[in-house]
Amino acid sequence: MTGKTVLITGATSGIGAHTARLLIDRGHRVAVTGRNETRLKAFLDEAGHPDRLLGLVADAADWHATESAVTRTVERFGGLDAAVANAGFMSGDSIGDGDPALWPPMVLTNVLGPALLAHATLPHLEATGGRLVLIGSVAGLKNSPGNLYSATKWATTGLAENLRLHATTRGVGVTLVNPGMIDTPFWQGTGVPPFALPPQPVAEAVCLALDQPAGVDLNTLTIRPMGQPA
Repeated sequence: MTGKTVLITGATSGIGAHTARLLIDRGHRVAVTGRNETRLKAFLDEAGHPDRLLGLVADAADWHATESAVTRTVERFGGLDAAVANAGFMSGDSIGDGDPALWPPMVLTNVLGPALLAHATLPHLEATGGRLVLIGSVAGLKNSPGNLYSATKWATTGLAENLRLHATTRGVGVTLVNPGMIDTPFWQGTGVPPFALPPQPVAEAVCLALDQPAGVDLNTLTIRPMGQPA
């Protein structure tokens, strides 16, 4: 990549934040969204480079907020070369004994959010021959008992292929990145597995997808730590 503009949702911590920092360090322009204004400001202050980094308060599951974030990114940087649907979270319970009140925001963020981002960004990505990256999960490849989070990531897996079929004839690449167990705040309250990877390899995988030459569509990358059996 050479001086591209990338929009990343849910990028104030974890994989999204590491991807944003990596892109900034490599000379690109990055817009990041987050729902919490305080956390967003802290990330922007820590990351620096205000000439190439734009922070936007936005809920990935809200259409008007997503549309506005895309519009403001294009207005600020003059176009859009890539978008990363990174926003997502896990309620940490199960369908069998969980709290149903926790499920709607998870389903909306994890499933509706990437679809809204695709709808808002595809016209701009078509203009630049760009790429849409969806952050999925190994949980979207392997089932586990009563795991609604896993079901949302299975939906992401299907959405990625659905979008690829739509976008490939329009010159837009679509990549699904499936992390295994990664040591990020995502695991807060449930315990980080001892063999979990740091988020940097996933950020590198996103950059690998964005760095593909014209005419090459890299579609699926799965990244597990050594020691993760499933």
